[in-house]
Amino acid sequence: MDRTAQLIARPAEYAAVYDPAAPPGSPHLRALRRGAAEVLEDNWTGTSTVPSRRLYPHQWSWDSAFIAIGLRHVSPLRAQTELETLLDAQWGDGRIPHIVFNPSVPLDAYFPSPDFWRSSTAGRAAGAPRTVQTSGIVQPPVHALAAWLVHRADPGLSRARGFLARVYPRLAAWHRYLLHRRDLGGGGLACVVHPWEQGMDNAPSWDAPLARIVPAPARSFRRADLDHGAAEDRPTDLDYGRYVRLATDYRDGQYADGNSDFAVEDPSFNALLIASEHALARIARELGATATARHARAERLTAALVERLWDPAEGMFFCRDVRGGGLVRERGVSGLVPLLLPGLPREVTTAVVRTLKGPHFAVGTTTRLVPSYDLLGEAFDPHRYWRGPAWFNTAWLLERGLRLHGRTADADALREAVLDTALTSDFAEYVDPYTGEACGATGFSWTAALTLDLLHQHATAHKGGDQG
Repeated sequence: MDRTAQLIARPAEYAAVYDPAAPPGSPHLRALRRGAAEVLEDNWTGTSTVPSRRLYPHQWSWDSAFIAIGLRHVSPLRAQTELETLLDAQWGDGRIPHIVFNPSVPLDAYFPSPDFWRSSTAGRAAGAPRTVQTSGIVQPPVHALAAWLVHRADPGLSRARGFLARVYPRLAAWHRYLLHRRDLGGGGLACVVHPWEQGMDNAPSWDAPLARIVPAPARSFRRADLDHGAAEDRPTDLDYGRYVRLATDYRDGQYADGNSDFAVEDPSFNALLIASEHALARIARELGATATARHARAERLTAALVERLWDPAEGMFFCRDVRGGGLVRERGVSGLVPLLLPGLPREVTTAVVRTLKGPHFAVGTTTRLVPSYDLLGEAFDPHRYWRGPAWFNTAWLLERGLRLHGRTADADALREAVLDTALTSDFAEYVDPYTGEACGATGFSWTAALTLDLLHQHATAHKGGDQG
């Protein structure tokens, strides 16, 4: 039996997450790697990884993509399984739901629960699966990028299992859904129809578009998140009431797109779609197909992103409120994430780096990691969810962008800050951007996974190896 067949057949591939044969590094780095691997082991359910056992006890869409990116370094098979499990819950119209519910978890453990979304009935017209319960909204499309990176971790295993051949048509359908059903502004970019779809749930960029939404009465729902997180760190009850109203209306409209009063073109969401379109092109080429059209589409989307969301005077991208008719001039980390794109004009990348290091984000001077919101903004709060704290996934994306555009010293400094903060915060969900103090859940899966990815990059860089 060859090595690939052994990996496919060996149950221990699931159990032995920590690989003692990995590059040893310093004792500090070994401890960091072991701790990160243990977080992923603790949060593994057998087919996927929960973000947090207590706070988020189901499978989340973009979490699983980031988790797979880290898992590829310790178990490529499990990384493939992570993505395959998520894609098994894909809807007939192509959407990948933002939550895949674990039926063994009590309904009151998380809100909104499966009985709120009613995916198998309310989503029937959109092709929701009948054998698994999901939410009806989506999250950022990091999945094709994750699939490509997972394939590269062990191409032999990937080819033997037909991994790319099986996920490619599903990922292509996912992109078609976003590019056709969600182009609500008519400019070629995808819109989000709920703040949860963009992933930065209560960012100040949503305040103006949300102000049009009449909140659901507080008595009509119970927030399970406050059982496990401090109220001062979480979205307010008013914001939550608006989230519930938007989700209720979307569900009651059978999850049809285009009817909501909330429709926003977001720079981070679209940048991740573009990055994944480039990854789909690489996957297509690996499968023997032409990739020219996909690269061309990614270039057109990049041009649309700059045309519709870039503000040269401010040196960053902003959300566009499609229903309100203009840019939402709130400086959030989402407006920096397009730095990860290879096709940005040089003057745009230079300006984004200047903004990242300038007084509004102060990376490399007064902040340890990238704050999620403008340090000088009226809504800034260093502990309240996406209104100021720093998150590890956005740091990972920006580290990648800095490195792509030749800002090696800045990328190295950000990587080291991420690694140091991950360990001292016990792999926190998010942290105070000034002090690195842990906020939200600890033992958070994407923090651990992306720590593993940056550790691998650290090791290969010192050995002169490939960092992809």
